[in-house]
Amino acid sequence: MSSWKRVVAEVRADVSAARDRDPAAQKVSTLEILLSWAGVQALLAHRLAHALSEAGVPIAPRMIAYVTRSVTGVEIHPAARIGREFFIDHGSGVVIGETAEIGTRVTLYQGVTLGGTGFQRGKRHPTLGDNVTVGSGAKLLGPIAVGDGAKIGANTVVIEDVPPHATVVGNPGHPVKVDGRRVEGPDADWIHLPDPIAEAIKTLSQRIAELEQRLSELDGGNAPGGEPTELRERTGRSSAGG
Repeated sequence: MSSWKRVVAEVRADVSAARDRDPAAQKVSTLEILLSWAGVQALLAHRLAHALSEAGVPIAPRMIAYVTRSVTGVEIHPAARIGREFFIDHGSGVVIGETAEIGTRVTLYQGVTLGGTGFQRGKRHPTLGDNVTVGSGAKLLGPIAVGDGAKIGANTVVIEDVPPHATVVGNPGHPVKVDGRRVEGPDADWIHLPDPIAEAIKTLSQRIAELEQRLSELDGGNAPGGEPTELRERTGRSSAGG
């Protein structure tokens, strides 16, 4: 009985999380969220499947997961452990593996994969801490740990541990900063994240210009010249955005 009370409490928290983090759900009734939010439906079905799996019930948990995937486009293994106030925005294409562990108040956007990297047994899927946000299309692979408050940019591929409160972008993903400070809140500005490739090219261009200037001075100003093309910082949307 205590397990079912826990499931009911988790369901209430999940619906509340959807209303808090989805602007489209601000003035929507609880019934409408339950009937038409695919991410919420997938999570509720998983709560039931996980409880049955924990109770040792055969077949039913996997059947529930299979039907849920067909209806919502979200695949969550019944054995995956998911904390309270979890929210999947839009939902379609999300995959959460068997040994994945998700903390409290985590947000995933569409197309996110919490997957494995091989055929090994045991722990092989990511562990997400509390207050983690994962942008659309991101792939987190293997038994990695993502620290509390971390944010993963859209389409990022993460194969190593992520420090707490870090913002990670790129393929492979690595931590970056935005204006010298970390991004706050689950509604991070995903379209203005740094472009690490452009920044690296800019640094190399500046270094080449310095070397050409020194070479020109050594050759008495006779070295082939030409003004280097200035690389200006991008101010528009970043490919790392959601």
